[in-house]
Amino acid sequence: MTVLVASDLDRTLIYSTAALGLSMPDTAAPRLLCVEVHESKPLSYMTETAAQLLAELAADPAVVLVPTTTRTRKQYQRIRFPGRPAPYAICANGGQLLVDGVPDRDWRRQVAARLAEECAPLEEVHGHLLATADPAWLRKARVAEDLFTYLVVERALVPADWIKTLAEWAEARGWTVSLQGRKIYAVPRPLTKSAAMHEVARRTGATTALAAGDSLLDADLLLAADAAWRPGHGELADAGWGAPGVTALEEVGVLAGEEILRRFGRAVARLNV
Repeated sequence: MTVLVASDLDRTLIYSTAALGLSMPDTAAPRLLCVEVHESKPLSYMTETAAQLLAELAADPAVVLVPTTTRTRKQYQRIRFPGRPAPYAICANGGQLLVDGVPDRDWRRQVAARLAEECAPLEEVHGHLLATADPAWLRKARVAEDLFTYLVVERALVPADWIKTLAEWAEARGWTVSLQGRKIYAVPRPLTKSAAMHEVARRTGATTALAAGDSLLDADLLLAADAAWRPGHGELADAGWGAPGVTALEEVGVLAGEEILRRFGRAVARLNV
């Protein structure tokens, strides 16, 4: 049996300093491994135990490990995980499928065709975000992979009504809005991690899928898996989101990433008994 393990990265497997959630006494804090450097500075971490669990999972011949992220290819490729490199990776929320680190052109063409048919143009949505965002809290505006757009904001200053109004406006045009940390994403509704996961399963012959994620943009991935986990923090936890087959963990912060990998390993072991 081949088991596909698709996991979100940021605030699921890897954590910035601000997201570590180290609420225990310093003397009880877990040892950390830096797995991402950006502009010569450490950026993302996992516990050393999580790193070992990930390496063991990647080495299992029965497992196809698929990092699954909203990050662009460039952002994803900064990460240096321990163990064997993943043969497949899903970036740009499903818009890019990397095979041995190389973008799959056929998949990108399929995605582009569907977005053109079902959604308002990227230019229209990006322009609307710029026109309605308040410079008092807007820090940056970005377009990712010519697929979706996001804002970097001072979250505490963003009115909740503005996000709600944006979500309603976007929904009518085939787009979804998600708030993750200091970023507000606007993503075409058909651009999903689950669609790319199904494509990897088709190519690899995987018969079972396991998944994990913390945000609204991960919900479709969790629902598409045979078993899934979400940490005790994040957009889904804040909303009290749940579904059959999705386990809500109590752990938060970097220890949640460790527990997710432990659950993946146990599930794979049960499936291959």
